[in-house]
Amino acid sequence: MNDSHSDASYDPWAFLRRATSARIALGRTGDALPTTRVLEFARAHARARDAVHTALDVQSLSAALADLAPTLVESCAANRTIYLQRPDLGCRLTEESRAALKHGAYDAVIVLADGLSATAVQLHGGALCRDLQNRPDWRFAPPVIARQARVALGDEIAAATGADLVIVLIGERPGLSASDSLGAYITFAPKPGATANAERNCISNIRPAGLALPEAARRISAIMALARSLGRTGTELKEDAALALTAPHKTKA
Repeated sequence: MNDSHSDASYDPWAFLRRATSARIALGRTGDALPTTRVLEFARAHARARDAVHTALDVQSLSAALADLAPTLVESCAANRTIYLQRPDLGCRLTEESRAALKHGAYDAVIVLADGLSATAVQLHGGALCRDLQNRPDWRFAPPVIARQARVALGDEIAAATGADLVIVLIGERPGLSASDSLGAYITFAPKPGATANAERNCISNIRPAGLALPEAARRISAIMALARSLGRTGTELKEDAALALTAPHKTKA
């Protein structure tokens, strides 16, 4: 036997775990998992739970986007407990929030929503929002920071601001391998209470260890461009087709 493999602490599955964040090749001690794996599971579970219940730090996010003059809104879910129990209330704006939104002639509005992981929005939402709003050929409404928000809250925000398209950057349901995953939902001509999920395009797993922010911004921008051309989003708009239209054309030598 190779001397490097004779150590009792040698883990023959380590190379597989380096290739993925999935919980694979955990090993066993008798009929149970090794103590290290049990502790890793407990830590991952705690992070996921904390991501769901941690409140969005609105003050710091607003400060990071101060030059874009963000607007703060609330859903009809009065607190986190109600938000988790009543998903429908997270899809509706309070009357005070609706009144705070200024109507204008906008091409798009970006919503930063806490969703099921305020951690994700806190860490990645501001930078992605700023990158997207740098597109010179789009008239953006001031970004909207939404608390206790579901994806469909973006439909009401778009209607209140007069935006043709809404991009909802929202914290995704945390798992045991990622608690900071951000999702982007793009909807053209949303209709509050009537737009179906099939009428949206989604880009998920936006985070440093998943889909990097610059690549996410590129994909979202491509979908936005094709959505404006087609006048719709959802199942009839394919991400590959959108990316192909924005890819640089190679010239023959």
